[in-house]
Amino acid sequence: MKQAKLLTPEEQKRVNALLDAHRYSARNRAIFAFSYFAGLRACEIAALKVGDVFDADGNARDTVYLAATQTKGDEACTVLVSKRLHKALASYAATYPRHISKQNAPLFFSAKHGGFSAQTIVNLFARFYALAGIKGASSHSGRRQFLTELADKGVNVRVIQALARHKDISTTQRYIDYNESKLRNAIELI
Repeated sequence: MKQAKLLTPEEQKRVNALLDAHRYSARNRAIFAFSYFAGLRACEIAALKVGDVFDADGNARDTVYLAATQTKGDEACTVLVSKRLHKALASYAATYPRHISKQNAPLFFSAKHGGFSAQTIVNLFARFYALAGIKGASSHSGRRQFLTELADKGVNVRVIQALARHKDISTTQRYIDYNESKLRNAIELI
């Protein structure tokens, strides 16, 4: 099975520069943040409602609860909001305060002010990766990067499995990238 590409730090900078230069930079930053800092899938990002992420006062929640209908596995789940994701959400709320006041509206809106489908989220990721000249990256790259970085920082694979919302730990293990440098660092721990 072909894996989504992990981005190098230089590639991440290129994508971020493109996101910042775009007309909907706060929106796009928040979409990418859900992928890279919470590991959400495109279908889950598309299914988010304003009220899932922001309270009635427009403050970002520290926990997002996804209903079974909003997830890939048709099981309700909890997504924890990190400081980095919270920062992107605060910027989004500050940029679009009127939109954030509509609790039942889709969280992310298109240029035509409708919500995104899972496919349009996939297309958005593909568009920015193509503009950045990155081949092999997809809407799943952020999710894979999220899980790999947790593993690189020594987080237990069972914790990573819970954050990934995987039923089987072997699925989680397929997401985590390793290379010779990581293997060499591991043996030097002894």
